[in-house]
Amino acid sequence: MADTGEMKRKPGDWRDEAEQPSLVEVFRSIAVSPDAGFFRKFLTFAGPGYLVAVGYMDPGNWATSLAGGSQFGYALLCVALLSNIMAVILQSLCARLAIATGRDLAQACRDAFPAWMSWPLWALAELAICATDLAEVIGTAIALNLLFNIPLELGVLITAADVLVILWLQSRGFRWVEGFIIALLGVISICFAVQIAMADPDWYGVITGFAPTTDVLRNQHMLYLALGIIGATVMPHNLYLHSGIVQTRDYERTLKGKREALRFATLDSTVALTFALVINASILILAAATFHVSGQTSVDDIGVAHELLAPLLGASIAPILFGIALLCCGLSSTVTATMAGQIVMEGFIKMTIPSWLRRLITRVVAIIPAIAVTVIYGQAETAKLLILSQVVLSFQLPFAVVPLVMFTASREKMKELCAPRWLTFVSAIIALIIIALNVKLLYDISVGAI
Repeated sequence: MADTGEMKRKPGDWRDEAEQPSLVEVFRSIAVSPDAGFFRKFLTFAGPGYLVAVGYMDPGNWATSLAGGSQFGYALLCVALLSNIMAVILQSLCARLAIATGRDLAQACRDAFPAWMSWPLWALAELAICATDLAEVIGTAIALNLLFNIPLELGVLITAADVLVILWLQSRGFRWVEGFIIALLGVISICFAVQIAMADPDWYGVITGFAPTTDVLRNQHMLYLALGIIGATVMPHNLYLHSGIVQTRDYERTLKGKREALRFATLDSTVALTFALVINASILILAAATFHVSGQTSVDDIGVAHELLAPLLGASIAPILFGIALLCCGLSSTVTATMAGQIVMEGFIKMTIPSWLRRLITRVVAIIPAIAVTVIYGQAETAKLLILSQVVLSFQLPFAVVPLVMFTASREKMKELCAPRWLTFVSAIIALIIIALNVKLLYDISVGAI
């Protein structure tokens, strides 16, 4: 006879009850005053969105945006905009899932699916994090090489030391982690603002570049880069990350408190991701205004881009700002990838290990292919590895997006905070677009079109 818990469980309910909260060491560690005004509450909830925004400007994103801007000018800005809209919608679903159920996306998959389904999803999530970390390893190593002339192979090894920064920040409190990330984003924005001013882009071309074009579907190489941009923007690990870190706020667990928390969490992520779009678009605009205009249409290597900036812009400070921004992107991305890895491992398989050990395991997995490529092929091939890592992320996206849409559409699981039908419909369209683009890319690769 089935046990009592199984008999009481209704169709659509969770298979298992929620157990340990996400990121238990910082869970509900930031108090939310119920009597505070709008602006004060907004500041209290501000933070998680910026950690998520980091994934939209990591070194892998640089490679795809540089390649897209140098080859096709401003044309792929529409893809960056579309990706950002997708990201805003999907990240709002992550906040909704966490606030309504008290689960992050990894825990939700574990509690909703049987083991034969959740374990492969865990493996794919780990693969996505390794691909993300690979981009961060290479990007940070390139930045160290550009700024301090450190050999790439040594730079790759140095990146493993960032675990010390992460451990120190976590020991100070989660607000310190958020403050560190926001400070780095500030430096990145200043660097790009100066470079864009130097490049003096065609602003009419920039505006028209945001308009949709069917050329993306007709041109296989443009589609490849477009898919890379989507993979670099709507990153799978961000969906797990956001659903975990939004639970660091200690809001009231009443329906009213949850609705308010959802409103402020969504506002936080929307503002942060709009900022990320500006930075992401700036990389592509810089490449278009500097390289595409001058006939350098095959710049997909960060090191080559760095070398060309000074002669093309006529200012020696331009490549320095480029390198500083890249280093800040690499450092900030490592922090968020570490937390995402912790959420995925603890959520899917209930395996808790020290964060420094988790970081070293993930980093070693990423270091091996990075060192292999730099030693065997040299720096020139690292750009291709960066772009490939972003395409891998795009292929993994459906395995995170589809469960997210399913869970947030279920009234049995979400109760009163179930996503409205229009939001579920739009989210389902986003999932279908991602899957369709992946299928087309696979077909183009199989027939040798790419």
